[in-house]
Amino acid sequence: MAANPKGTVRLRLDEELREIETGLQLAKNRDRFILEQKWAVRPRDVRRAMLNDEPQIVHFSGHGAGIEGLVFEDDTGQEKFVDAEGLAGLFELFANQVECVVLNACYSQVQAEAIAQHINYVIGMSKQIGDRAAIEFAVAFYDAIAAGKPVEFAYKYACNAILLTGILEQLTPILIKNPHLSEVIAQSHLTKEHSSAKNEPKLGNGSDATQPVQTTSNEFHINNSNITNVTGSGQINYNEAPKQK
Repeated sequence: MAANPKGTVRLRLDEELREIETGLQLAKNRDRFILEQKWAVRPRDVRRAMLNDEPQIVHFSGHGAGIEGLVFEDDTGQEKFVDAEGLAGLFELFANQVECVVLNACYSQVQAEAIAQHINYVIGMSKQIGDRAAIEFAVAFYDAIAAGKPVEFAYKYACNAILLTGILEQLTPILIKNPHLSEVIAQSHLTKEHSSAKNEPKLGNGSDATQPVQTTSNEFHINNSNITNVTGSGQINYNEAPKQK
C-alpha cells in the first residue's frame, strides 16, 4: 500500500514497487507469492484490502509523522493522519492472518510498537529515512523473504543492503517482535509433542498390543531351481537343483 498526498514531499514509491515486483519474479519461490498493489490509499482502502486480499504481509510506503500517525489520503487527495491506536485496533482483528507488517515511512516506530502487540513481526523507522535507503531496504527484505528466509534474517539482510550501498542509515529500520511471540512458539512445540505422544503405539498384553507377524510360505519353480519366499521373515531361500548334463 502506498500514499503520497498532495502537498507532501514526492517519494519514488513507483520505483520501490517496481524493484520489489522484479525481485519476486526472479525469486526461486516466486510461485508462492502474490503481490497486490494499492495506490493513494485512504483508511477505507486499507480496511477493504485486509478483508478482500487476506494478506500475510502488509507493507506501507509513504510518509510518517511520529505520534501524529502515518499519512494516508482523504477523498480529495489531501493528508489524512491515522494514529497508532487506530492501526493497532485494525491489525488486532487480523492477528491470526497477518504474520508481518512493514511500515516503510519516516518516524513510524510509534505505530510499529503498537501494532506489534498483536502481530508477530513489525518493522518501523526510528527516524527520518531517505528515499534511496528506504528502497534498498524494501527490495532486499523481500528478496530474502522470497528466498525462503525467516523475517529476522530478512530484516538483518535488508539493513546490510543499505550499508552496502554506502548509505549510513542501516540503523534506522527497527524490528519489533510481539512480546508474546516466544510464549506462542513454546505452546506450539508443546502441542506438537503432546500430539506425537498420543500417536505412539501401545505395548502390552491388552487388545492394543502389537500382534506378531504371521509368516506364509510361497514356492516358485523357475526351470531347475526353486525359490522359497517366507513373507514377514525378511529371508528368501534359494536352492538350485543339480544341472542336467
